[in-house]
Amino acid sequence: MQVLRCSPRKEILSLNVSLGRGGEACVYAVPSDNNLVAKIYHKPTTAHADKLQAMLANPPENPTASLGHISIAWPEDLLRAADGKNSILGFLMPRIQGMRPIIDFYNPRTRRQHCPLFNYQYLLRTARNLAAAFAALHASGYCIGDVNESNILVSDTALVTLIDTDSFQVLDANSNVVYRCPVGKPEFTPPELQNKTFAQHDREISHDLFGLAVLVFQLLMEGTHPFSGIFQGAIEPPPYEARIASGHFTYSQKRYVPYLPTPIAPAWEILHPSLQELFVRCFEDGHNNPQLRPSAQAWLSAIAEAEDSLITCTTNPQHRYNNHIRSCPWCERTVRLGGRDPFPSHRAIEAREHLQPRIKRKKHYTQTPHFPQRTMSPHSANYWQPVITPSGTSYKPSKKSKLYPIICCLLGFGLLGYADVMIKFTQPLVTQNAYTQQTLKSPQTSNKLSFADYYQQGYTAYKDRDYEKAIASFTGAIEQEPTHARAIVNRGNARYNMKDYEGAVGDYSEALKINPNQTKALVNRGNARYMLAEYSNDPDLEYNLAIADYNRAIGLNNNEIEAYIRRGIVRTQMAKYSGESQQAYKRAISDFTHAIKLNVSKAEAYFQRGVVYYQIAQYSSNYEQEYHQAIADFNQALTISPKLAKVYLKRGMVRYELAQYGGSESNKNQAKAVEDIQASAKFFLEQDDMDNYQQALSNMCVVIENKCDPLFNTSSNVEKTN
Repeated sequence: MQVLRCSPRKEILSLNVSLGRGGEACVYAVPSDNNLVAKIYHKPTTAHADKLQAMLANPPENPTASLGHISIAWPEDLLRAADGKNSILGFLMPRIQGMRPIIDFYNPRTRRQHCPLFNYQYLLRTARNLAAAFAALHASGYCIGDVNESNILVSDTALVTLIDTDSFQVLDANSNVVYRCPVGKPEFTPPELQNKTFAQHDREISHDLFGLAVLVFQLLMEGTHPFSGIFQGAIEPPPYEARIASGHFTYSQKRYVPYLPTPIAPAWEILHPSLQELFVRCFEDGHNNPQLRPSAQAWLSAIAEAEDSLITCTTNPQHRYNNHIRSCPWCERTVRLGGRDPFPSHRAIEAREHLQPRIKRKKHYTQTPHFPQRTMSPHSANYWQPVITPSGTSYKPSKKSKLYPIICCLLGFGLLGYADVMIKFTQPLVTQNAYTQQTLKSPQTSNKLSFADYYQQGYTAYKDRDYEKAIASFTGAIEQEPTHARAIVNRGNARYNMKDYEGAVGDYSEALKINPNQTKALVNRGNARYMLAEYSNDPDLEYNLAIADYNRAIGLNNNEIEAYIRRGIVRTQMAKYSGESQQAYKRAISDFTHAIKLNVSKAEAYFQRGVVYYQIAQYSSNYEQEYHQAIADFNQALTISPKLAKVYLKRGMVRYELAQYGGSESNKNQAKAVEDIQASAKFFLEQDDMDNYQQALSNMCVVIENKCDPLFNTSSNVEKTN
């Protein structure tokens, strides 16, 4: 590819060496300048061009310019088409080398591997430099928007560089146009933006400050997320999004929250009092009033104060801690974690002792309770994505999941906060909040198109997963034929896939007013209500409404297999907090069994029934039999569909749990568990399902720790190319 560079002089650049490819652009080496890279958009637009020109006209100050370091990888020059059309294709930016993602430093394992002398003082200095970069951007009127660990690089000397700057929110002072940041990562998103469509909201500095506080907390608390912890409720632990939206800061000082700090996380008291105060201001006071969140400058001052108060441990000079603590917390932590020192001494590093396997505790087997802690929820495989066809509507399962690491395994082995960190470390860049609830305003459409044209456009866009365009096209069709139930259902399906579950319910309900006998609309509405239950103050209401929809669908068509399967899934979810869980589980099994009778080749029914047997095993005195029944159903599902990755993953974790009980089959079950999880990772990767692929890697790290080392390297490389 050839492009034209216009300054400081016109030059044709031949871009042949790709350094990485993301969803929006590709990054190339610049042959004439090793200090620069070229970012070329796959589909450049005038909005890209205008935004880049506004950024070039108003670059932020570089807070580390005196050190010869680039803290913000800002665009330096535009790149135009070399064919004389003069269209802007991309831009030149600094090439950042010799730095690693910030998670490699706040994750204790990768820090020991790649930079073992990076002690607590370095972590404080990293936080300080990060706050300085945020302050510089905010002073120039910019908002990062998509604050996350993937866009921040750190050097071995604690210098920080923010990358992917063209995704920042930019205000063009001349035209007063705001170029919004349309993406965000849930774990770093403030409560007021949870369940919002980012593309419809101007970001504010207070939004960035929430993400900054999360990153500072993770840096100083060994990777622990401020909203992570052990859930004290009876149901499945809510995801981070729900915790943040509810203001459930685990270390809350002013109100009760239903979480206890993870035992392997550092104690809250290790933080300097000034930092404790700022975290409370951000996550508690700032929950209802974002303007109370500490500014980047406030963080700079407090971190500097904390750094100045550091003292050195007399046992290990690498242990630095604040002088308000009476004894070294890192020595105590090393003992508690079975000898794994978060900040190993020079002697230990020279002897390579810091990378030795940890001291493993002997297993103790008891009869009560009769189950290891679960590593993932059956709810993980229950997000279904409706699909459309030219002749009607249907739906199929999506591969998203929410798997929870095995708490008791982590407690016993002391993975230094690894459970919370690994999920975030292994996720690729998120293009949309996984839990947004979107109601999109359709773009202006032309009345020149016929109903059939709009409908076909919507169908094509849906198949291409361009759900926003599908909604606009189906809306155009509905405007011409307001009583066309199928078009309304299809728009509901598109809204469902955009996580606008309320909008989807509205569309399905409207279609059912027109034609009350649409079984697919009933099933899909039940699915949307099931998803809404996760965010509802009254989940029972949504679950019961979903079941009512499935019941109606079955009443209309007693052979509606999907209604039986989905009703069974909802009953399984309700059983987890029901006072009569065993009866609820039996009703769920009955639903899946009936679906199998209707179609013996329905792999999903076998999988879901296996999930229920697995759930029953957790509380059964005859747990071994229930485990084997679950495995038998998973086997049958894989016989029908040999590439169902989620089934391999679930079967692998069941076998892992069986192995924990010991006995003559323990080693065999452990080996089979590893094989299953490896198979799941392979198939997730083949299916380009990166979320679950990375989760399979995370589970592998739980099942067999020495697999983690190469996985970390792989994940680092993946993140760097995005």
